[in-house]
Amino acid sequence: MDLENSVKTGMSTVLLVPAVAVITAGIFYLYGAILQLLSKATVRNKVVLITDSLSALGKECAKLFHRGGARLILCGKNWEKLESLSEQLMNGSDRTLTFPPKLMELDFSDVETMPDVVSDVLDAYGCLDVLIFNSSVKVKAPVQSLSLELDKTVMDANYFGPITLAKGVLPSMISRRAGHMVLVNSIQGKLAVPFRTSYAASKHAIQAFFDCLRAEVQEYGISISTVSHTFIKATTSPHPTPKTNSIWSAFTRQKHHGISPEEMASELLKTLSSKKSEVIMAHSVSKAAIYARSLLPNFFFSVMAAGVRSGTPTKYEH
Repeated sequence: MDLENSVKTGMSTVLLVPAVAVITAGIFYLYGAILQLLSKATVRNKVVLITDSLSALGKECAKLFHRGGARLILCGKNWEKLESLSEQLMNGSDRTLTFPPKLMELDFSDVETMPDVVSDVLDAYGCLDVLIFNSSVKVKAPVQSLSLELDKTVMDANYFGPITLAKGVLPSMISRRAGHMVLVNSIQGKLAVPFRTSYAASKHAIQAFFDCLRAEVQEYGISISTVSHTFIKATTSPHPTPKTNSIWSAFTRQKHHGISPEEMASELLKTLSSKKSEVIMAHSVSKAAIYARSLLPNFFFSVMAAGVRSGTPTKYEH
């Protein structure tokens, strides 16, 4: 009898494994189908501009919104790569249901060119429905080793460039009483981490700008959303990130706590649909640190200082 029961149990286990696999596959398929329907309902026929479309996140957003029938304006610094991305999108879609993307060269570090960019953006379709700010320049080093020139470069790319574009298209949105701006911002716009003075300052500045803007344009029916994340995972590197003993390294680990481009693009699509004002995509440690910074500032600063004493980075990250 025991042998018979053992056989039955073994057979049940064998049958259970493929059943679970089928159910899991079905859930993922259903999720993908729902996401595709959501994208079509949210961005269909909408004019959507994505800055830094050549980044990992930019490409995922371009794919998702293109399939949803958006009239894309793809921006980046490299014209050849933009053309290649556009060709990939068109070759992978039904051309009777999608629109060929319009391409524009855009470099936020060159603020002088922004008026021409704004003019080209508004001339492309005559209006702009959605503007996704996805560009960023990073630098990591002790403050005393950073030149004022580098500080200005980071601020131009992460603050002055984006707000110049926002201000340029805002009158058009106000006149139409419609529009949605989405800022993809770092968690460091809310939580400053040592050795990232210029980067964190620029992210705090752009966060504050959009928080103020949200209140100012609400009466015109314009939505402002900020999505703050830890790291967006790029393609897997053959060289693993070296481990450090720093206490605050928990806030900056890319490998274990990063957000995939696919997750981020899906979240942006949901944000466009829900018009949610603020989204924080971060692990529990970072979220807890945000509250600690507000409620227990002295404790938070002590932890940061202890982390600095455990090891000081000397390299730049651009």
